[in-house]
Amino acid sequence: MSAKARKQANVSVDAALLSDARHLDIDVSRVAETGLAAAVKAERERRWRLENAEAIRAENEYIEKHGLPLAKYRQF
Repeated sequence: MSAKARKQANVSVDAALLSDARHLDIDVSRVAETGLAAAVKAERERRWRLENAEAIRAENEYIEKHGLPLAKYRQF
């Protein structure tokens, strides 16, 4: 991750899990940030698929009907 501005946030986690993480010297903030980044990325992708579902369906329908536009140039 890049050196971006950081902001403190309060989160609640299971006390035993937090204790284990600290005992194992796990950087809880970094792990939380990594997990949150993955969740944000997944949600953005999910929403993009929903917003573009009609265009994706139309493209797939076109390919099923007409084949790939440049298929004659494929060498595999």
